[in-house]
Amino acid sequence: MNKTTPATVPAAEAPAPLKSAPLRPEPRPERSTGSRIGELVQRQGVLAVLLTVILIASFVYPTFASLDNARGVTVQASFLAIVALGMTLVIITGGIDLSVGSVFALGGVLAAWASQWGFFAALLVPLVVCGAIGLVNGLLIARANMAPFIVTLASLLAARGMLLAFTDEGATTYLVPKDSAFAELGQGSVWGFGYPILIALALFGAGGLLLQRTSFGQTLFAVGGSSDAATLMGLPVARTKILVYTLSGLLAGLAGALNAARLSSGVTIVGVGMELDAISAVVIGGTLLIGGAGSISGTLWGVLLLAVIQNLINQIGSLNSSYQSVVSGGFLIVVVVAQRYLARSRRTT
Repeated sequence: MNKTTPATVPAAEAPAPLKSAPLRPEPRPERSTGSRIGELVQRQGVLAVLLTVILIASFVYPTFASLDNARGVTVQASFLAIVALGMTLVIITGGIDLSVGSVFALGGVLAAWASQWGFFAALLVPLVVCGAIGLVNGLLIARANMAPFIVTLASLLAARGMLLAFTDEGATTYLVPKDSAFAELGQGSVWGFGYPILIALALFGAGGLLLQRTSFGQTLFAVGGSSDAATLMGLPVARTKILVYTLSGLLAGLAGALNAARLSSGVTIVGVGMELDAISAVVIGGTLLIGGAGSISGTLWGVLLLAVIQNLINQIGSLNSSYQSVVSGGFLIVVVVAQRYLARSRRTT
């Protein structure tokens, strides 16, 4: 029986393989104009409001635009700015720190008490104690998974209690030695700008670089956006939270020490409600309370806006300082409503 071999197709007649087209990255969807405007308003809207208020106040009150008044406003705002810087980092991670006002006051008293042993003791003692308070906050929040509101509220009460115990219920006031190097740190100036202003600007510059140019800063945004997603990505979520709360305590203690140097004493009644002012400045500056978005520059503009409002109330004369809380609360409500509207409009676009 003859076997038949299967017919083969000549190589010349075989179909040529199809050449795959080079892969091209899909173009990113262009953001709408409304989305871009919304992001710009969220980041720089407070700066526009600040400049508008300054411009109007300069025309209405000639003394407002004077150089001496500007120096006074910025020096007074520098202490809140340093505290608000730490609060910005905490809120970006989705947390909150209610203890900064009491830690600020405690840092001032400890600095005034330690100033009798020299410049470095006056700075080191409050930084160590206040940094330790922040470290405990971070450990309880990150490791024990306790709510930031409860932990920092307890720290607020504990720091204020330590302050009262250390000063015999406020009966003892520690004074900073006159003409000391530590007193010069709070009262001295360079080219007319006080040292607290220069320190605050240097810290904000370093904070801006930390937030925008380092992996740690990007981790802050990731943790604030979604802590679970950041954990799945392998990011050090717990360590990041511990660091930001420690930094918040350190900055609050430093601000309190600088304030004590400026006043030449450790005043026990300062810092009451300062945590609310810091939160207001941060939120007015465009940082979302839910975390995941914010900027250092926005916080600086928010602090200056609150300081300018307080100065305007003093310029009017017929209004007392309680009106600052009313105006600040109004600004805060407007900003939070605007943030919700902008976030909703970006989701729909």
